[in-house]
Amino acid sequence: MYKNRSRGFTLIELLVVIAIIGILSAVVLASLNTARSKGNDAAVQSDLSTIQTQAEIYYGDNGNKYGANVALASGGVSGCNGAGVATTLFVDPGSIVNALVGAENANGSALVVCNVAAAGVAYAVASQLPSTLTGTASYWCVDSTGFAGSRSTALGTATACPAS
Repeated sequence: MYKNRSRGFTLIELLVVIAIIGILSAVVLASLNTARSKGNDAAVQSDLSTIQTQAEIYYGDNGNKYGANVALASGGVSGCNGAGVATTLFVDPGSIVNALVGAENANGSALVVCNVAAAGVAYAVASQLPSTLTGTASYWCVDSTGFAGSRSTALGTATACPAS
């Protein structure tokens, strides 16, 4: 009866399939951004954990101090190993400096803040988590008391992670 009808897809059917593929790819790309952000959060946490471990090694190797008797040293990564902190753990040529640079690279535009107490008896390091750069800020903080965790308050110039 309909022997002359050709086989294939109509233009409407093709457009519907293309639209469905477009919607699915948009959903996948949105979830990949979330995964990337969480991966950067994990990288910051890992780098700061490395600093905490290496700081205790530095403490044992340097007369039970995290640095020489210096004025309060504070700042981003450039401040962590800049003027005024030349004799603190933040210039240890190895794991600590590499972890500071890694944390700053992972968090993008937020600084890693490093503080050492004047007598070299305490330190704290904090970084804003990359997943919170556009919303309510959350900071990952480690200090010489052994604390490692998330805080809603920035470190500032403290040598212990702030209560949250």
